[in-house]
Amino acid sequence: MSGAREVREVREVREVREVREVREVREVRLVRPAAVHLGAYRAALERGYSPDNIRGAVAAQEQLEQIAADPQAFLAQMDDPEGAGPPVKMPDGTTRPRIPGLRRWIWLGDDHTEAAEQGFVGSIGLRWTKDGSPLPPHVLGHIGYAVVPWQQRRGHATRALALVLALAAERGLCAVEITTDPENRGSQKVIEANGGRLVETFDKGEVYGHATGLRYVIALDRVSGVAG
Repeated sequence: MSGAREVREVREVREVREVREVREVREVRLVRPAAVHLGAYRAALERGYSPDNIRGAVAAQEQLEQIAADPQAFLAQMDDPEGAGPPVKMPDGTTRPRIPGLRRWIWLGDDHTEAAEQGFVGSIGLRWTKDGSPLPPHVLGHIGYAVVPWQQRRGHATRALALVLALAAERGLCAVEITTDPENRGSQKVIEANGGRLVETFDKGEVYGHATGLRYVIALDRVSGVAG
């Protein structure tokens, strides 16, 4: 009997966890970065999170320094629809002109939450060209996202991508490109869950060390919804 009871208890724990994760996914939203969110974002950076999947800890340290120097200026650059911000630093140390874009933070709970497992869970960015022309070679897709390691595999990236696709549609984009790495099956699943279609395997170019990437396209003709 003890064996049956243990199996039942394990099943009940799993069911409770699954219900909680479904509820969390439904509660995930995108917020426009503001002063009320900045403390949680800074704490995530200090804990080891980086919004840059390629430059990693270097990018995180740069952002911590920017926040310390001028938090309002840091927040202001999160929305740059004219591409007027400073040049973008590339992995090889060179810089490239910035294109129009915006960034939203992936948020769980309300703005003032103090729950340990809520608040900031990641960031997602949208980029586009002013005239609707193809992205320049150094820009690896219209959308990029990164979830904090301690909140991964809970469906947050899938939900956040769905929300930002609505923003892309509002900007008049008919389709978006998203790239990922061949070994990153988790990211591939996120893209595919949102209607992504793999169109090619490609060379990322010299600034990325000629690494191999996968390019997906998501058509936006059926995308609708509201995002912040």
